[in-house]
Amino acid sequence: MFPIIPANSATASFPGNDEGIFGYGYHTPNPLSMTNIVSNAGVVATDVAGVGGTNYGKAACEYGGDKGIFGYGPAHLWSGTNLVSNTGVVASDTTRVGTARQSLGACSFGEDRGIFGYGTPRCTTTNLVSNAGVVASDTTGVGTARDGLAACEYDGDKAIFGFGSTGSVTAVTNLVSNAGVVASDQATVTGTARSDIAACGYGGDKGIFGFGSITWAVGLTLTNLVSNAGVVATDGAGAGTARSALAACEYGQDKGILSG
Repeated sequence: MFPIIPANSATASFPGNDEGIFGYGYHTPNPLSMTNIVSNAGVVATDVAGVGGTNYGKAACEYGGDKGIFGYGPAHLWSGTNLVSNTGVVASDTTRVGTARQSLGACSFGEDRGIFGYGTPRCTTTNLVSNAGVVASDTTGVGTARDGLAACEYDGDKAIFGFGSTGSVTAVTNLVSNAGVVASDQATVTGTARSDIAACGYGGDKGIFGFGSITWAVGLTLTNLVSNAGVVATDGAGAGTARSALAACEYGQDKGILSG
């Protein structure tokens, strides 16, 4: 899995989601720590030597309006984080906080904070991220314990976790308020249940879930749009190569990119 987080251009006139960064992941036989910057035109740059321990199964999100954070993932299992500056520079490993896990979801909420949630070992645990990039201790989760899910923003300051596996694939979603409160399960009956999915915001106030798998190594190209009210739409025909265990982020302030 290749988590992606947004990072803001140093020349931008205001903090915001203008550029992105891919980081970490796994390439047989080794985990990686390299990163790749995504420009505000959606162009992915060449490899940059990584910082911190090699790792995979991480999640990532924005904080502070123009910075990012990678967190969790095995090694094996790990609960540390790596902050990313608004010029895309990844910092060294920080102190571990909360339950170590992988294959979790993360996204921003409240315009300048973030949230990590769920993951393997399957749980409903969440950890809030302050606008200074400080990860809080575990919060008892709500909803269905699962992994292989994804999360994205909607409506400018709210978030949604969706899909994943309980041992069987699901299409369950959980809305997150602009105060970081996770709501109980809502069944996404309009979408195909799957895991190892990616999600990101687009258009300033909407989101998208994409790709994923129903069974291991059988990828899909399906997408599901998320409205600015947090409503997940029916399956849309995907494009490109069917795949799973990918990731996604915004760029250019109102667009998104899926890769992996």
